[in-house]
Amino acid sequence: MHVCLFDIDGTLISSGGAGKAALEAALASEFGIGRLIDKLELSGRTDRAIARDILRMHSLDETTANWQRLIEGYLRHLPHCLATLQGRVLPGIAALLEELSRRDDVLLGLLTGNIRAGAKLKLGHFGLYDYFAFGGFGDAHLDRDDVAREALAEVHRQMNGSAVPERIWVVGDTPLDIACARAIGARAVAVATGWHTTEELAAHQPDLLLNDLSDPTTLLARWG
Repeated sequence: MHVCLFDIDGTLISSGGAGKAALEAALASEFGIGRLIDKLELSGRTDRAIARDILRMHSLDETTANWQRLIEGYLRHLPHCLATLQGRVLPGIAALLEELSRRDDVLLGLLTGNIRAGAKLKLGHFGLYDYFAFGGFGDAHLDRDDVAREALAEVHRQMNGSAVPERIWVVGDTPLDIACARAIGARAVAVATGWHTTEELAAHQPDLLLNDLSDPTTLLARWG
């Protein structure tokens, strides 16, 4: 049995900036702050870490109450942002997920920095959520490697402890996706459908590097 753990933003979908727009709307509605600081790094990071940095950058106390206000506001604004911005499912993803879902030798999961509720809203908007039965999420973790460890624990639960690390594949679009695959002994598939070029991704030595997943033949051949 092979396990395929997908990142979301930049790998499965491009949200058209809906996540950032929803965070900015949450800052405005919850704290009266007009916009995010431009230097805030989003790519490949967990929502928990992003929210922490937002609170720090705007001199807001890092309390549980403020975290909850920010996240609840984000989730409230996210559906509208997804509906109004021009996001899309990335090339080849719909066909690939449909094919993999029909196979009995592949288990599909998520490994994402999104909080669980945000992942459900994003993937549900694009009709992809039901392909994934489990995953690791960014609700509690600042470090992407810890999300990978959460996902690995879920894999073992799904497979009654019989998962083989060499048959676990992490598919993502950032160097952090490659690094977190290494943290759990998994294989890394990098796709240049996000903010990082093939050259940037190649420097981190993924097991497989693709421009996109419009032709997954090379990936599927590894599972033949």
